[in-house]
Parts: sequence; structure tokens; C-alpha cells
Amino acid sequence: MATHDYHISDPPDQTAPLRSILTNARTIAVVGHSHKPHRASYQVAQYLRQQGYEIYPINPRLKQIDDRPCYPTLSAVPVPIDIVNVFRRSEFLPNIATAVLDLSPLPGCFWTQLDIYDATVAQILNDAGIPVVMDACIKIEHRRLLG
Repeated sequence: MATHDYHISDPPDQTAPLRSILTNARTIAVVGHSHKPHRASYQVAQYLRQQGYEIYPINPRLKQIDDRPCYPTLSAVPVPIDIVNVFRRSEFLPNIATAVLDLSPLPGCFWTQLDIYDATVAQILNDAGIPVVMDACIKIEHRRLLG
């Protein structure tokens, strides 16, 4: 699947890969997960947890979020990651992509939230066989496609 910004007007054949990613995923690492309830990363992670996903917060400054462990890096997550969901600015994507490429097994998808985009990073991850979704809110897309 090539990098693509998904929109409500996309024909079903173009949203099928996205629907498949969201349907088949069980574990989501949220890079940049905040402990503050008013922040988008916190709200999106809560929504995803309510939908049955196992959420692994990634934030090196925190030990716990809501009495659940928080991990300092992607490599510290104790299980394979299906989706890496990123809430960090675009300038951080090259370093996050490097960390993703060091994971074994590789995640099933690299997803960045709204306004977070880097074409070079997308190409590198796609070349490694990792589907990429950039500049799209996973909560909005989940509600639209599976809600």
C-alpha cells in the first residue's frame, strides 16, 4: 500500500487496505502518548482502548499513564506491534522510522496523525514493506470505516 491521505470521498477500493489494517490490528504503540486527558494523544488512545485494541504508550518522560506502564522506546514494548501511531512533529519522523526498522518483527503499519507528514520517511518504510498512513487521525478513520 502506498502512502495516501484518506478522505471520506475515497472510493471503497482505496479504503479497503486501511479497513484491513484496522480490522486485523490488536496492538498499537502510541508514540508521544500524553498523560494529560485534554491532549489528542490521550483521547485517541482512550478511544482505541475502548475499541478493544491493546495500547502501549511510548513516552520516555513517563513511567505510567492511568496506572498502566509507559515505555521509553518502541523497542521496550514486550510484544509485536501491529500499528505504530505517531503523535510527534514531522521533524521527529526520521528517528522514529529508524526505531521502527530496528523492530523484529516489523509492525504492520506506520501511522501518523493529522498534519504529520514526511514523504522520504514514507518511502523508506514502504520500501521495507511497512504500509504507511500519514496525516490522518486513526480515531476518525476507525469511526468512519468500522464505527
